[in-house]
Amino acid sequence: MEERERQCNREEKSDGKSPTGQSRTAGEPGTSSTWRNGQCVASVPTSSWFTPKFDFSRCRTLLETKGFQIPADNFEGPLELALDHPSVRRYLLFNSYVFNFIMAPILYMVLWCAVYSTLHMYLQSSTASFWVLCLCVSLVSIILTAVISLIFHYSNREINMNTDVRLVGVNERMIRHGLLLGVADWVHKCRGKLQLFCVYWDLSPCLRSLTESLDNMSFFSDQVQNKLKKRMSHLVLVTEVTTLDPEAGLQDEGFPEEEQPLLVAGRERSESISQRDDSKLTKNFSLMPNTRLSNQVIAQQLLMAYSALYVRLLVSNKLTVPSHRPSGAGKNHCGPSVCLCEYVELKALQ
Repeated sequence: MEERERQCNREEKSDGKSPTGQSRTAGEPGTSSTWRNGQCVASVPTSSWFTPKFDFSRCRTLLETKGFQIPADNFEGPLELALDHPSVRRYLLFNSYVFNFIMAPILYMVLWCAVYSTLHMYLQSSTASFWVLCLCVSLVSIILTAVISLIFHYSNREINMNTDVRLVGVNERMIRHGLLLGVADWVHKCRGKLQLFCVYWDLSPCLRSLTESLDNMSFFSDQVQNKLKKRMSHLVLVTEVTTLDPEAGLQDEGFPEEEQPLLVAGRERSESISQRDDSKLTKNFSLMPNTRLSNQVIAQQLLMAYSALYVRLLVSNKLTVPSHRPSGAGKNHCGPSVCLCEYVELKALQ
């Protein structure tokens, strides 16, 4: 994680220049890119640990210095909807590593008192029994605290409904500019660092590779559908929309089917609508792709669904190379790390 942060800082100081001295123009159409897949373009920390709020305008300014010309409506607006909601900021605070670091000793003391009050009545009131009781209670409390901490640690490797899923709609817009976004968090010198990372990514090689893998699995369509249902049926995003949904007409804008947004009401996916008031509704959007669509569309949706999680694990150096790599292992598009298409195969199709 610290290496990724230093890499972003070095590139920010370069003022958008490539090693050859030419301006980086990865975000401009019709020009060759000097960026590599998985390379950190920019990172923006929160204003403070206690009030986790990102400066999206500063992030867009940093991207502009690197040659990524992104309109504010396509960047700041979607990011504010995804990450600037008060409930999301509270979640970022209470789910951060530094908060868990602070809560660990508190949890130990609570467990110690609970175990002590439960066991002291079964031992005789003697000095020897008292020290034995304290030793046993301490060992049990340490073990329980370690187990709970490990559960929280490994749960952070899974997709996060409050950040990763909410960034799916943002990444659907950013991938047209060659970027993927993710939120990563870690503790350094007893200080929490929560940052929004912008990583360069050319999706076309991954899209071709994953589409080929789905084509090879077309004879086992029932098995593929069962795997997707098992691994992605819980990925449901609950959002508030107005009765006149401005995104309802996105499918009529002439975009190809694979480029249409994943989180829109027009798609055939499970929805449940309940009336809040005269102007607002709540809708559930499932990220599980419809297997009746073409394999290219399914591949596009799968790559977008896991994009923010992949970026978070990539910048945190938590992507491990498995002993048995998927069928597309020979088409790695991200150097030594597991590629996005490989990661999707491992998470959703294996």
